[in-house]
Formats: sequence, structure tokens, C-alpha cells
Amino acid sequence: MLLLLYLIGGLAVILFCAEIFTNGVEWLGKRLKLSEGAVGSVLAAVGTALPEAIIPVIAILLGTGEAAHEIGIGAILGAPFMLATLALCITGIAALVYTVNGQKRQVMLIDHNIMKRDLLFFIIVYSLAILAAFLPAAYKLHIAFLLVVAYIIYVTRTIKAGSKLGETQLKPLYFARKHREPSIRVIVLQVFVALAGIVTGANFFVDGIERVAELMHISPFIVSIFIAPIATELPEKFNSLIWVRQGKDTLALGNITGAMVFQSSLIPALGIVLTPWVLSDLALISAILALAGAGLIYLSLQLKKYIRPATLVLTGSLYVIFVMSVFII
Repeated sequence: MLLLLYLIGGLAVILFCAEIFTNGVEWLGKRLKLSEGAVGSVLAAVGTALPEAIIPVIAILLGTGEAAHEIGIGAILGAPFMLATLALCITGIAALVYTVNGQKRQVMLIDHNIMKRDLLFFIIVYSLAILAAFLPAAYKLHIAFLLVVAYIIYVTRTIKAGSKLGETQLKPLYFARKHREPSIRVIVLQVFVALAGIVTGANFFVDGIERVAELMHISPFIVSIFIAPIATELPEKFNSLIWVRQGKDTLALGNITGAMVFQSSLIPALGIVLTPWVLSDLALISAILALAGAGLIYLSLQLKKYIRPATLVLTGSLYVIFVMSVFII
């Protein structure tokens, strides 16, 4: 019961506070008169990525011993792996189930340029992050710097390429529901309170993972790579199912590929700086399979100029391969 309280309670606090944080940063962007692209690609992206980003940071900074590093690396690698396999697979299944104007999709209805840009960024930066594990410590820091620069370039290009969609309708600020235009002071207060809640919840969640691993006598890496990304990433990515049902396939896949870029650049950069960044065999397998999933979709776009829903479903087989590898290695 205590373990369940640590895991479920910690996760509930993380997700609840992440919703409050995202609401706050969206309002902050509006009050600062930032463009919709800036709010969506920068501020809101930070909010939705906080749960999976904070878990490895807390594990590494506040944890002790090798287990803390394993949890941190597992959470870092788990997010892009889950997105490039299971999340894409679920989106493909949804595309096969839902019709558009009463007809089944033959291909995904997407903006090819956006998808190719996201996938290519992911393949390049994630390959660099994995390459860093085989380099001397001094070179690892250079790779971490390159990953941060790459994400800044990605955000800049995304904002410039984004079209104006008009005034975004925001939910009322949670700390000032009755005010149509809440003050900056209240908005900033909500953001910091939510951030403190996320850090607290992540601390409990990481403790829970350590205890579960110890109790079951299995590697903390394995526990974290399965539990952390599925618990924090997958529920959020079910938004893609709603967009697929509405025929908005670019939004559905962009929701996933945009997160893949963030999770393969800034978060690994933190891991490279804060840990020895030595990857186990299973860690390398998860990274290779994530790159394979992204590569499969990118090649389909590059060679065939389209993506079939069935191609997305195929990425799920890569997730199954990793599960089998856990029992074999």
C-alpha cells in the first residue's frame, strides 16, 4: 500500500500540477503578447513536458547511488522510445478505425514538410545523444551543448514556419477563474506553485520506483523505462486520437513528433551533464529501436511521399521487440 501511495500519489500530483502549470504558462504567453506559435512551441511545450522531464532530474539530483542514475537514464530514454513506437502505433490504429467524410484513410492527411522536419531533427539529435555515451567526458559536454543549440534552432524554425491561427481560447486561470484578464502577479504565482508541486510529486514517484525495483529485485532502469514514460507521456498523447477522429492528422502526429524532438535534445543534454552517461545494453537497444521507428516513418515520407496508417502500426512491433529483449538479456 505504501508503494502504491508513492507511485500513484506521486504521479497524480505530477499530472495535476502539470495541468495547472500549462494553464499558467499559456496565460503568461497571452499577457506578454507572444505569438501563438511561441506559446505552443515553447511555453506550452515546457508545461506538457515537465512531468517526464522532472522525473529524471529529481532522480539524478536527489537520488543516491547507481540506482538513481539508472532511474534517470531510464526515464530519459523511455520517453522518446515510447513516442517513436507505442504512441505512433496507437495513432495508426486510430487512423484505421476512424473514417474521414465516411471513408477509410488510405494515407495520413498530413503536412509532409512538418513531419519530415520533426523526424529528421529527432534522428539527428538523438543519434548525437547516444553517440555521446561512447565519447570521453570532455566531448560529452560538447554534445550536450550541441543538443541545446539544436533545440533552439528547431523552436525558431517552428515558430517562423507556423501560421497565425487567430486568438487562442484559453481556459480561465485556475487561480483567478472569475477574472477575464488575470494579473501577471497571479499568473506567475500559479506557475511557481505548480512547479513546486511537480517537483514534490516527482520526488515521491522516484522513491516509489526505487522501492519497487528493490522489492522485485529487478533493475531500476527497467522499472523506470516502462513506468515513467507510459504514465507521463501516453495519457497526454491520447489527444492525438481526438485529432485523428476529427481528421486533423498533422496535429495528431505533430503532437508526437514535436515531443520526440524535445525529449531527444534538452532532456538527454541534462542526462549527459548530470550523469556519467554510460548506457547499458538495454538502454542502447531502446535507443536503436526508437531511431528505427522514426526512420521507418521518415523513409516512407521520403520515398513514397505519404504515410499509410499501417506503417504507423508497424512501429508497435519495435516496442514488442524491446519487451522481449528485457526477458532475454
